[in-house]
Amino acid sequence: MKKISVLVLLLFLLNTSFTQGEKKASENLSFDKSLVIQKDLSDSGLLDLVQKQTIRYFWDFGHPVSGMARERSNEAYDYGNEVVTTGGTGFGVMALIVGVDSKWLPRDTVAKWLLKMIKFLSKADSYHGVFPHWMNGATGKTIPFSRKDDGADLVETSYLFEGLLCAKQYFNADNVVEREIRNRITWLWNDIEWDWFTRDGRNVLYWHWSPNNGWAMNFPLHGYNETLITYILAASATCYPVPASVYHKGWAMSNYFLNGKKFYGYNLPLGFDYGGPLFFSHYSYLGLDPHGLSDKYADYWEQNQNQTLINHAYCVDNPKKFKGYGEDCWGLTSCDTYNGYNAFSPTDDFGTIAPTAALSAFPYTPVFSMKALRHFYEDLGNKIWGEYGFTDAFNETKDWYAKSYLAIDEGPIVVMIENYRSGLLWKLFMNIPEIQAGLKKLGFESSYLK
Repeated sequence: MKKISVLVLLLFLLNTSFTQGEKKASENLSFDKSLVIQKDLSDSGLLDLVQKQTIRYFWDFGHPVSGMARERSNEAYDYGNEVVTTGGTGFGVMALIVGVDSKWLPRDTVAKWLLKMIKFLSKADSYHGVFPHWMNGATGKTIPFSRKDDGADLVETSYLFEGLLCAKQYFNADNVVEREIRNRITWLWNDIEWDWFTRDGRNVLYWHWSPNNGWAMNFPLHGYNETLITYILAASATCYPVPASVYHKGWAMSNYFLNGKKFYGYNLPLGFDYGGPLFFSHYSYLGLDPHGLSDKYADYWEQNQNQTLINHAYCVDNPKKFKGYGEDCWGLTSCDTYNGYNAFSPTDDFGTIAPTAALSAFPYTPVFSMKALRHFYEDLGNKIWGEYGFTDAFNETKDWYAKSYLAIDEGPIVVMIENYRSGLLWKLFMNIPEIQAGLKKLGFESSYLK
């Protein structure tokens, strides 16, 4: 009994020591403790403030056992604070890289934190190498996303590895911790059986598989939407890759793939009329650089920029006359709202604006995004600015302002602002040899491809 007690004490002391180290490092990440709105900040200073404040969601609020990103800051939908999110963690990894590269966080401490996370993932539940949407951040056990969605989530895993592969590129030092980061990411990456998710060799990828329910979710990934990155990674894999036919005959074969019509004067090559929710132009492109990226279906810079311009023009037009909409208040995407959660777009609009929509669009519409940032911070900051940056959404017509933060919305703010400022994550991801090979395999063109 005494031996067990001593062991427990040692483990506690080790964990406490590391936690204190993390807290000490966190103090180096200067953030807005007072939450007093500063109206004299330069554009650069305001961008710094937003990035640093938002990174805290993944650093200070990261799960203490696993290091993964919590799904959200509030307890909702009948689950507790142990829920961590696979995709949001990938976005969080990229946000932490920004923190390190900007000298806001110490590299060695973040590297140790990431190694802890990767070791946790190596023991967590996975299915043919693919992780669930949600898991318990203390145990690694699957938490069902819905009754039958209790197994592999290929898309969320893609977002996770979009981040982890960037970490493998970034943490390139010749020391024990960073070598182990690279090695362990490679092992996890090579374990993913992408071809399993073609469901016995069909020419399309499937989103879900469950040991309890098999393919019952029956969700083939047809474009155009947020899952382009899944096909890129599946084609790029060294082990268990999928052939190009899966992309061309699965992803690109849909009634909602090609568009080619104009909305508010902007041509939209792909996707739903008016473009759909803005996260379509964010999630896959945290790593994929759309500049000069094209295949036989579209120029992806044109696609993303025009989708954003259409979204902005719709909010300025404001055909439903919602309160607050205008040149400096725009952005429709998936987010919390006054009566739950919804995927908002110009064709599904109920007056709810999400800061992540306009702020993650900085690379595409920097002038419009800066106008929105100024308005969100200077005019609405007393209602939506908090300890982790901007809360998830607001609806002025309903006089509703979220108190919640969501990982999958906070991460893209940090990453896409950084891609606008320096191209950091784009350069990391697009210079990965396997990704370059996968893009070539699928017929893409890009200046990164030799």
